[in-house]
Amino acid sequence: MSLSGQAGSALTLIAPGDRIAGNRTPRSGMEKIVESFNLDRPRLRPLELKWVQRGAEQVLFMRDPSGVAPRSVYVPAFVAILLGFCDGERDAAGIRGEFESRTGQSIGVGQVEEVLRQLDELLFLDSPRFRTARDGLIHDYRAGSSRPAALAGRVYPAEPAALLEALQGYGGDGWAEAQSDDAEIRGIVSPHIDYQRGGPIYAATWQLAREAVELADLVIIFGTDHCGGPGQVTLTRQSYATPLGVLPTALDVVDAVAEAIGPEEAFAEELHHRNEHSVELAAVWLHSLRRGDAPRLVPILCGSFHHFSTGQADPQTDERFAKTIAALQTATHGRKVLVVAAADLAHVGPAFGDSEPYQDADRRRLAEKDESLLRAICEGDAPGFFAQLRAERDSRRVCGLPPIYLTLRFLGTCHGEVVGYDQCPADPEGGSLVSIGGVLLK
Repeated sequence: MSLSGQAGSALTLIAPGDRIAGNRTPRSGMEKIVESFNLDRPRLRPLELKWVQRGAEQVLFMRDPSGVAPRSVYVPAFVAILLGFCDGERDAAGIRGEFESRTGQSIGVGQVEEVLRQLDELLFLDSPRFRTARDGLIHDYRAGSSRPAALAGRVYPAEPAALLEALQGYGGDGWAEAQSDDAEIRGIVSPHIDYQRGGPIYAATWQLAREAVELADLVIIFGTDHCGGPGQVTLTRQSYATPLGVLPTALDVVDAVAEAIGPEEAFAEELHHRNEHSVELAAVWLHSLRRGDAPRLVPILCGSFHHFSTGQADPQTDERFAKTIAALQTATHGRKVLVVAAADLAHVGPAFGDSEPYQDADRRRLAEKDESLLRAICEGDAPGFFAQLRAERDSRRVCGLPPIYLTLRFLGTCHGEVVGYDQCPADPEGGSLVSIGGVLLK
């Protein structure tokens, strides 16, 4: 078995000569006791896991969204089953026993240890090796002069003039004229999908908010943390760089929130800022409207609401959120504040785990449900917005739930208008969709 391959590319977990797939029994000749590997009760880290078709075989694609593990892998079915038992409760022998009990197939402890060793080398397990790599990356991140623009040259041009031309292009011929003189705008819901698909919604939203952006002393951006822990509120003291310069972070506000919720908790997942795209994609549009006089920024990543939307916990009574909002409101009192939710809406279709592709009738129903969500946002109704998604157990996978909810909590009484709405393709066949909307809140 081998996980060898080039960094940055997807790898095949099991070499062709050793492939074990389907219901074929692992060969005893493959057993290899790895004496140097001594990870007791291995636990799989939070990773992106997705079943994909490779040739005639379905395999599990594994990737680390946080960027600590630089490589991705495809694993066959039997390894995917083993991963399900890597929960920190079993050693290699226990994992072997669960595998044999569940599948009726035999496997050697040596084989299990070999798979675990390779997963550990890839930094997919919560182990000393992973923690050493993570701590090194955190040190380097904090030692940098700013948080680099991770998507420059990939999602948008890295050269300033080309970037501004591209952003203007998304607004079409009416870009210069389509601006609002409404300085009372206090909040924005902006997408965080790539500009190629969401560009027109981004452009319409930010251009209509131009005056509010120009008047803001401070901008708080709540962004989805796609690999964040349950209910996490993740801060950073680093400033965000864009091709247009650096947006300075308001350290006094960051420190006030960190003190309120506890520094260890506030910065526990800080490394996620390094590669997470949600805040960055909003920050670029913000900077394009404030090139000569950048406002201070408070970048906040918001972790998963899964335990709220599928369980009994209520974000309205969550102590961490209450402390975060209170600290933000106190620390920003008297300033001209603009708050941004960098947030997409639904993620539906086979690309996101649904069994069937979306047809025209499904698209219409999705639009109706999204319209109801947007109405709650425009009414400033944080509990009502959340209640709609909880009632359906967030079956539409609205990844913008956390940042939108916290934006509404911060603003309090407000009302808004929808600038635009779109359903963006998420697979080549067009059966999977990401829905997005732009909203201005006063």
